[in-house]
Order: sequence, then C-alpha cells, then structure tokens
Amino acid sequence: PKEAQYNYLVNLPANIPEQGLTGIEGNPLNSLGEVVNNAMELVEQQSEQLQGVLPKDYTIFSDELLGELLRIFNNDALDDVGGDVIGRIYEYFLNKFAKNVAQDDGVFFTPKSLVKMIVNVLEPAHGVLLDPACGSGGMFVQSAKFVENHSGNINDISIYGQDSNPTTWKLAQMNLAIRGIEPDLGKYAADTFLDDQHPTMRADYIMANPPFNLSNWGAEQLKDDVRWQYGMPPAGNANFAWLQHMIYHLAPGGRMGMVLANGSLSSQSGGEGEIRKNIVNADLVDCIIAMPTQLFYTTQIPVSLWFISKRKKQAGKTLFIDARKMGVMVSRKLRELADEDIKKIADTYNAYVNGTLEDVKGFCAVVDTEKIAEQDYILTPGRYVGVEEQEDDGEPFEEKMARLTSELSDLFKQSHKLEAEIKEKLGAIGYEI
Repeated sequence: PKEAQYNYLVNLPANIPEQGLTGIEGNPLNSLGEVVNNAMELVEQQSEQLQGVLPKDYTIFSDELLGELLRIFNNDALDDVGGDVIGRIYEYFLNKFAKNVAQDDGVFFTPKSLVKMIVNVLEPAHGVLLDPACGSGGMFVQSAKFVENHSGNINDISIYGQDSNPTTWKLAQMNLAIRGIEPDLGKYAADTFLDDQHPTMRADYIMANPPFNLSNWGAEQLKDDVRWQYGMPPAGNANFAWLQHMIYHLAPGGRMGMVLANGSLSSQSGGEGEIRKNIVNADLVDCIIAMPTQLFYTTQIPVSLWFISKRKKQAGKTLFIDARKMGVMVSRKLRELADEDIKKIADTYNAYVNGTLEDVKGFCAVVDTEKIAEQDYILTPGRYVGVEEQEDDGEPFEEKMARLTSELSDLFKQSHKLEAEIKEKLGAIGYEI
C-alpha cells in the first residue's frame, strides 16, 4: 500500500497532526512515529512470514529524529539496489550490534567467515537444511549465497530453524525476508530442548553455532529423552545435548557442521567422555577442525568445528585439521578467515572424502578410529596432526647453541639491571621489596 512505501514516508510534511492521516483501524495518526508504526502493520498484512515480527515502537523517537533518519536513507545510491545490498546493510548493523552487546549466556553472533567455512565444507545444494539455534539466520544467508554462486536455486533447499530469543527470532525473519528466503522458524521463539518446533524433522544438512557451555538447559525434565542415544548429557553443560539433538534430526544420509567450545574435544566430566566415545564408535565423526582464537566479537573462547556424517565416504576414519594459525587480524581484537583459508580447508576436506589426501605435518591427518581409541577418544587435532616440520637453516647445532646461550646471557643481564632500577624507584617513594 502507498502508506507503507518509503517514498511516501520520507516525503511527508513536518506537521503530521495537521495532515488528517488515519491508521488501519481509522484511528488518527498524530506523529511520524505513529505513521511508521502504521506502515509496519500494513507490511505485515501483506506478508504471512512477517506477521507479528516487525518493530512497531517508533513513537519513542521524536518526529525530528525519525525524519532525519528517513532522509539519511533517502539516498540516490540506494534507489536501484537489489535485496542483496539491503541484506548486506542489514548484516552490517547486525555485526555492529554483536560488537556492542555483552553476552553472559554463551550466545554469540557467529562470525561471517566461520559460517562461510561450514557452508563451503558441507556444500548444501538441495534438500532440507536445519539450524536449531539459528540466531539472526546467518547460516541460511550464507547457504543461499553458496547455492547462488554455484548456479543453483535456493528454492531447491527447504529451510527450517528455531531460536529461543524472541528478538533474535524476529531479526532472523526480517534478515531472510529481505533476501526473498521463506523459512519455517517455528510458530514462535522457543527453547530447542524443551519445545522442539520440528520434532519429526530429518534434515539433509544441519548447521549451527549453539550457545557455548550452556548450563541449566533442562536436563531434569529430559532425562529419558529419545535424543540422548549416546548418553545422558550433564546438567551443567549442554554441549553434548546440542550435538545429540542434531544427530537425532539428521536424515539417514545427512551431514552436519557445528561450532563447539574446545572443551568438548577432551572433557571427561559428567559422562561427556563416554558420550564422545560412543559417537566416535558409531562412526559419525567425519572431520574436526581446530579454529584460531579471536574470531568472535565478544568472547575469546577457542572453538572447533565438528562435522558429523551419516554417509561417511571414508568409513572408520576421521579427518583432523589444525587451522589455529590461519586467518588475519582485522583489528586489534578480531581475526577473520580469508577466502583462501576457507578454500584451503574445503579443498582439504574434499580430498579426504575422495581418498586422495596426504597428511601434512602440523596441518592435517586422516586417522583410523583405532588410533582415536588409543588416545582415549580425545579429539584435539594437535594430537594427530603433529608438529609442522621446520626447514633446516643450515646453522650447525653447536654454533647455534653458543649463539643462543650468549644472547640469553645478555638478556639476563638486562633483566637484572631493570630489576635493580625498579627496586630503586619504588624505594624512593617508600615501597621496599
């Protein structure tokens, strides 16, 4: 409707109360905020996907501020752009939002490069795609881009998701609507464990970045749940509850990629070691990738990617990749994976699947389940890939040791000198060590 179109809103006169405007139910609209709220309601009437989703609290802004915001976006450069550019603008603000919101419940905005990594390894093409902790929908957006870049049709993928945070759930609906993607995110925002919105779902692909190390996840109410095929997850940590929830929802030939905190690779507490052992012995673990630090905006928790497959082409084997040295620092605190990093890992995985991969010391290794058992089913990639071989610099050992010990001696002398100066300065202001 005209009253919901941008050109209409941005060209309204400043004196709204004098315009005699009325809303959907015939009520008078006396501020620009009320007019924008009405526009949102009109849009929702046109879209089943967006019903009850769009924000309608624009009366918190003054007419002057809201009018200025509308004019800022009334830019010639935006007149002819498609949905992808609007989507990128939306993604930009999601990133800004993520950087400025402290998280204390293990929920973190998934970095774009990490999402892209999962998508490029799984390569979704057609079938059912599920993200049971979908956040703002980043996995779906990157999947759509992958399909588009490979001359596929996003309509060949049926998208299903769920999220427990009502605001994030709405952000996802808007993020996908902007890009013309019609998902089923459940009837409402709901807890994945206690109120599974897709209980009979069997997905061809599952991608997720669930909350890290989540406690109080509902273990008491779910003791005999059918999803815990490999063991009851501990009440204090939901990592293996998430993992088993997703395995349960995989189709017989399905594959999944998920982000988990590194503790899940080696923890023995609360029965986690036994659960991990059972999952490995079921020959489900296809690939484990140790990721570099500082990928997330609001946490330094180191993470790994788990790839699970119910149709492993390399039966009885698991690929381990140590990618901790990859990526580039884009700010003092934030690292991103470059496209060449993502391609290298995806190519490594594909070579493993095809049976043509050769182990590379310090980077990748294909390991039999028997060897994993010898390591007490600990899945830390560093245990299997070894240490990268260093090139011989040609300096004889005896000469190198003499040089290094001489340098170390000089450093010790400097250290003692600095220590004496610090003690002297502290003593001068009355502090003795």
